[in-house]
Amino acid sequence: MIQFTEKDENLIFTVRVVPHVAKSEIVGEMDGALKIRIASPPVDGAANAELVKLLSKTFNVSKSAIEILSGETSKTKKVQIKNASSKKLAEILNLK
Repeated sequence: MIQFTEKDENLIFTVRVVPHVAKSEIVGEMDGALKIRIASPPVDGAANAELVKLLSKTFNVSKSAIEILSGETSKTKKVQIKNASSKKLAEILNLK
């Protein structure tokens, strides 16, 4: 089960990123975090930019609605998505 906080139409949760793979995609859940494979390498913020792009597309929000709160240089990050709900997160997990 992914641990999350939902407050004032903001969804905050942890992601576990696996960078430099063939295709960017959401894989599922891993140790309470959303596991995401990112095609970009972890160099000069490329993987973070790809993460924001993927989450933006998946949650159907603008890139500016997504903020990496902590872990910018780590594989484990805490992200906040404005105007998102835990219902959408559950839908995403059920598709995987």
